[in-house]
Amino acid sequence: MASDFRLKEQLPNLTEEIVATYTPEDSINHLGHCPLPNYSGVVNILLDLKDILYPGYRRKVGLHAGNIRYHVGGLIDSLHDQLTTEIARALRHENRVQKKHSDCESDVDYEAKGQAMAIEFLKRIPKLRSILATDVQAAYDGDPACQTTDEVVFCYPGFEAITVYRIAHELLQLDVPFIPRMMTEWTHKQTGIDIHPGATIGQHFFIDHGTGVVIGETCEIGEHVKLYQGVTLGALSFPTDSDGSLIRGNKRHPTIEDHVVVYANATILGGRTVIGRESVIGSSVWITKTVSPNTTVTLEKPQLKVRGGENDRDGDMLSNDLNFQI
Repeated sequence: MASDFRLKEQLPNLTEEIVATYTPEDSINHLGHCPLPNYSGVVNILLDLKDILYPGYRRKVGLHAGNIRYHVGGLIDSLHDQLTTEIARALRHENRVQKKHSDCESDVDYEAKGQAMAIEFLKRIPKLRSILATDVQAAYDGDPACQTTDEVVFCYPGFEAITVYRIAHELLQLDVPFIPRMMTEWTHKQTGIDIHPGATIGQHFFIDHGTGVVIGETCEIGEHVKLYQGVTLGALSFPTDSDGSLIRGNKRHPTIEDHVVVYANATILGGRTVIGRESVIGSSVWITKTVSPNTTVTLEKPQLKVRGGENDRDGDMLSNDLNFQI
């Protein structure tokens, strides 16, 4: 049946009703001449950076000693411009929010500040590559199913999340607002792994499988740490001030020392909670107190109940209503 064009006559009025909700008090619109960082622009920055961090693995193939300098030079030049623009927008937005301006008028040269931050970040790429190389090795060493380090770079969502986290963390260390969180939330959507850019994570870090891992803003993680899927390193509580507003910036998340393994679905909470070095945290445990070094923490063995029963191929049988310990 053809559309009834008479119904379209309602659309101008509907438009007016919608636009009327865009008030200055409305917290979910951003109108004016002070643009936010561009979402697709920030994602493109990440894609370009991964081309530099892992040449030959990403969008550009056929790289060799004769053309790599040209390839990287073009990316660096483009990244300088992209980063300068997006960082300037983020700085301008932060100023607008903090000073509650209705527009982006300011005497500050945000483009100059953005360029200086962009250059300083680009200088850190060699260090980033060195640290990420240890994370690749940690994944290869920690997963017997992994055949080559190439497989880690191509296939592992945990390594993808760690890569974006390390990029975002460096930007946050330079006091770049807004953009680091955009980056880590983008990769959260892509991988199911949520790492706040404010967390501090040492080298040789490995997230195996990864889906559902949460690492909070004030987490401190040492070197040679391995996490499995579903691990939460979170806050135990959220203190508030006299007005009932959340107090931000306090240490709320745990510290994980060197050479710790945390198995699937473990939950470790609290800013005062420390997991001592060389410890092993078993699956599905709930920890809110410090664990001494060289400690293994597990749940008591649960009881498994099986109803019904049938012979398996080897002639063994599970009896009706049989209870036994795992």
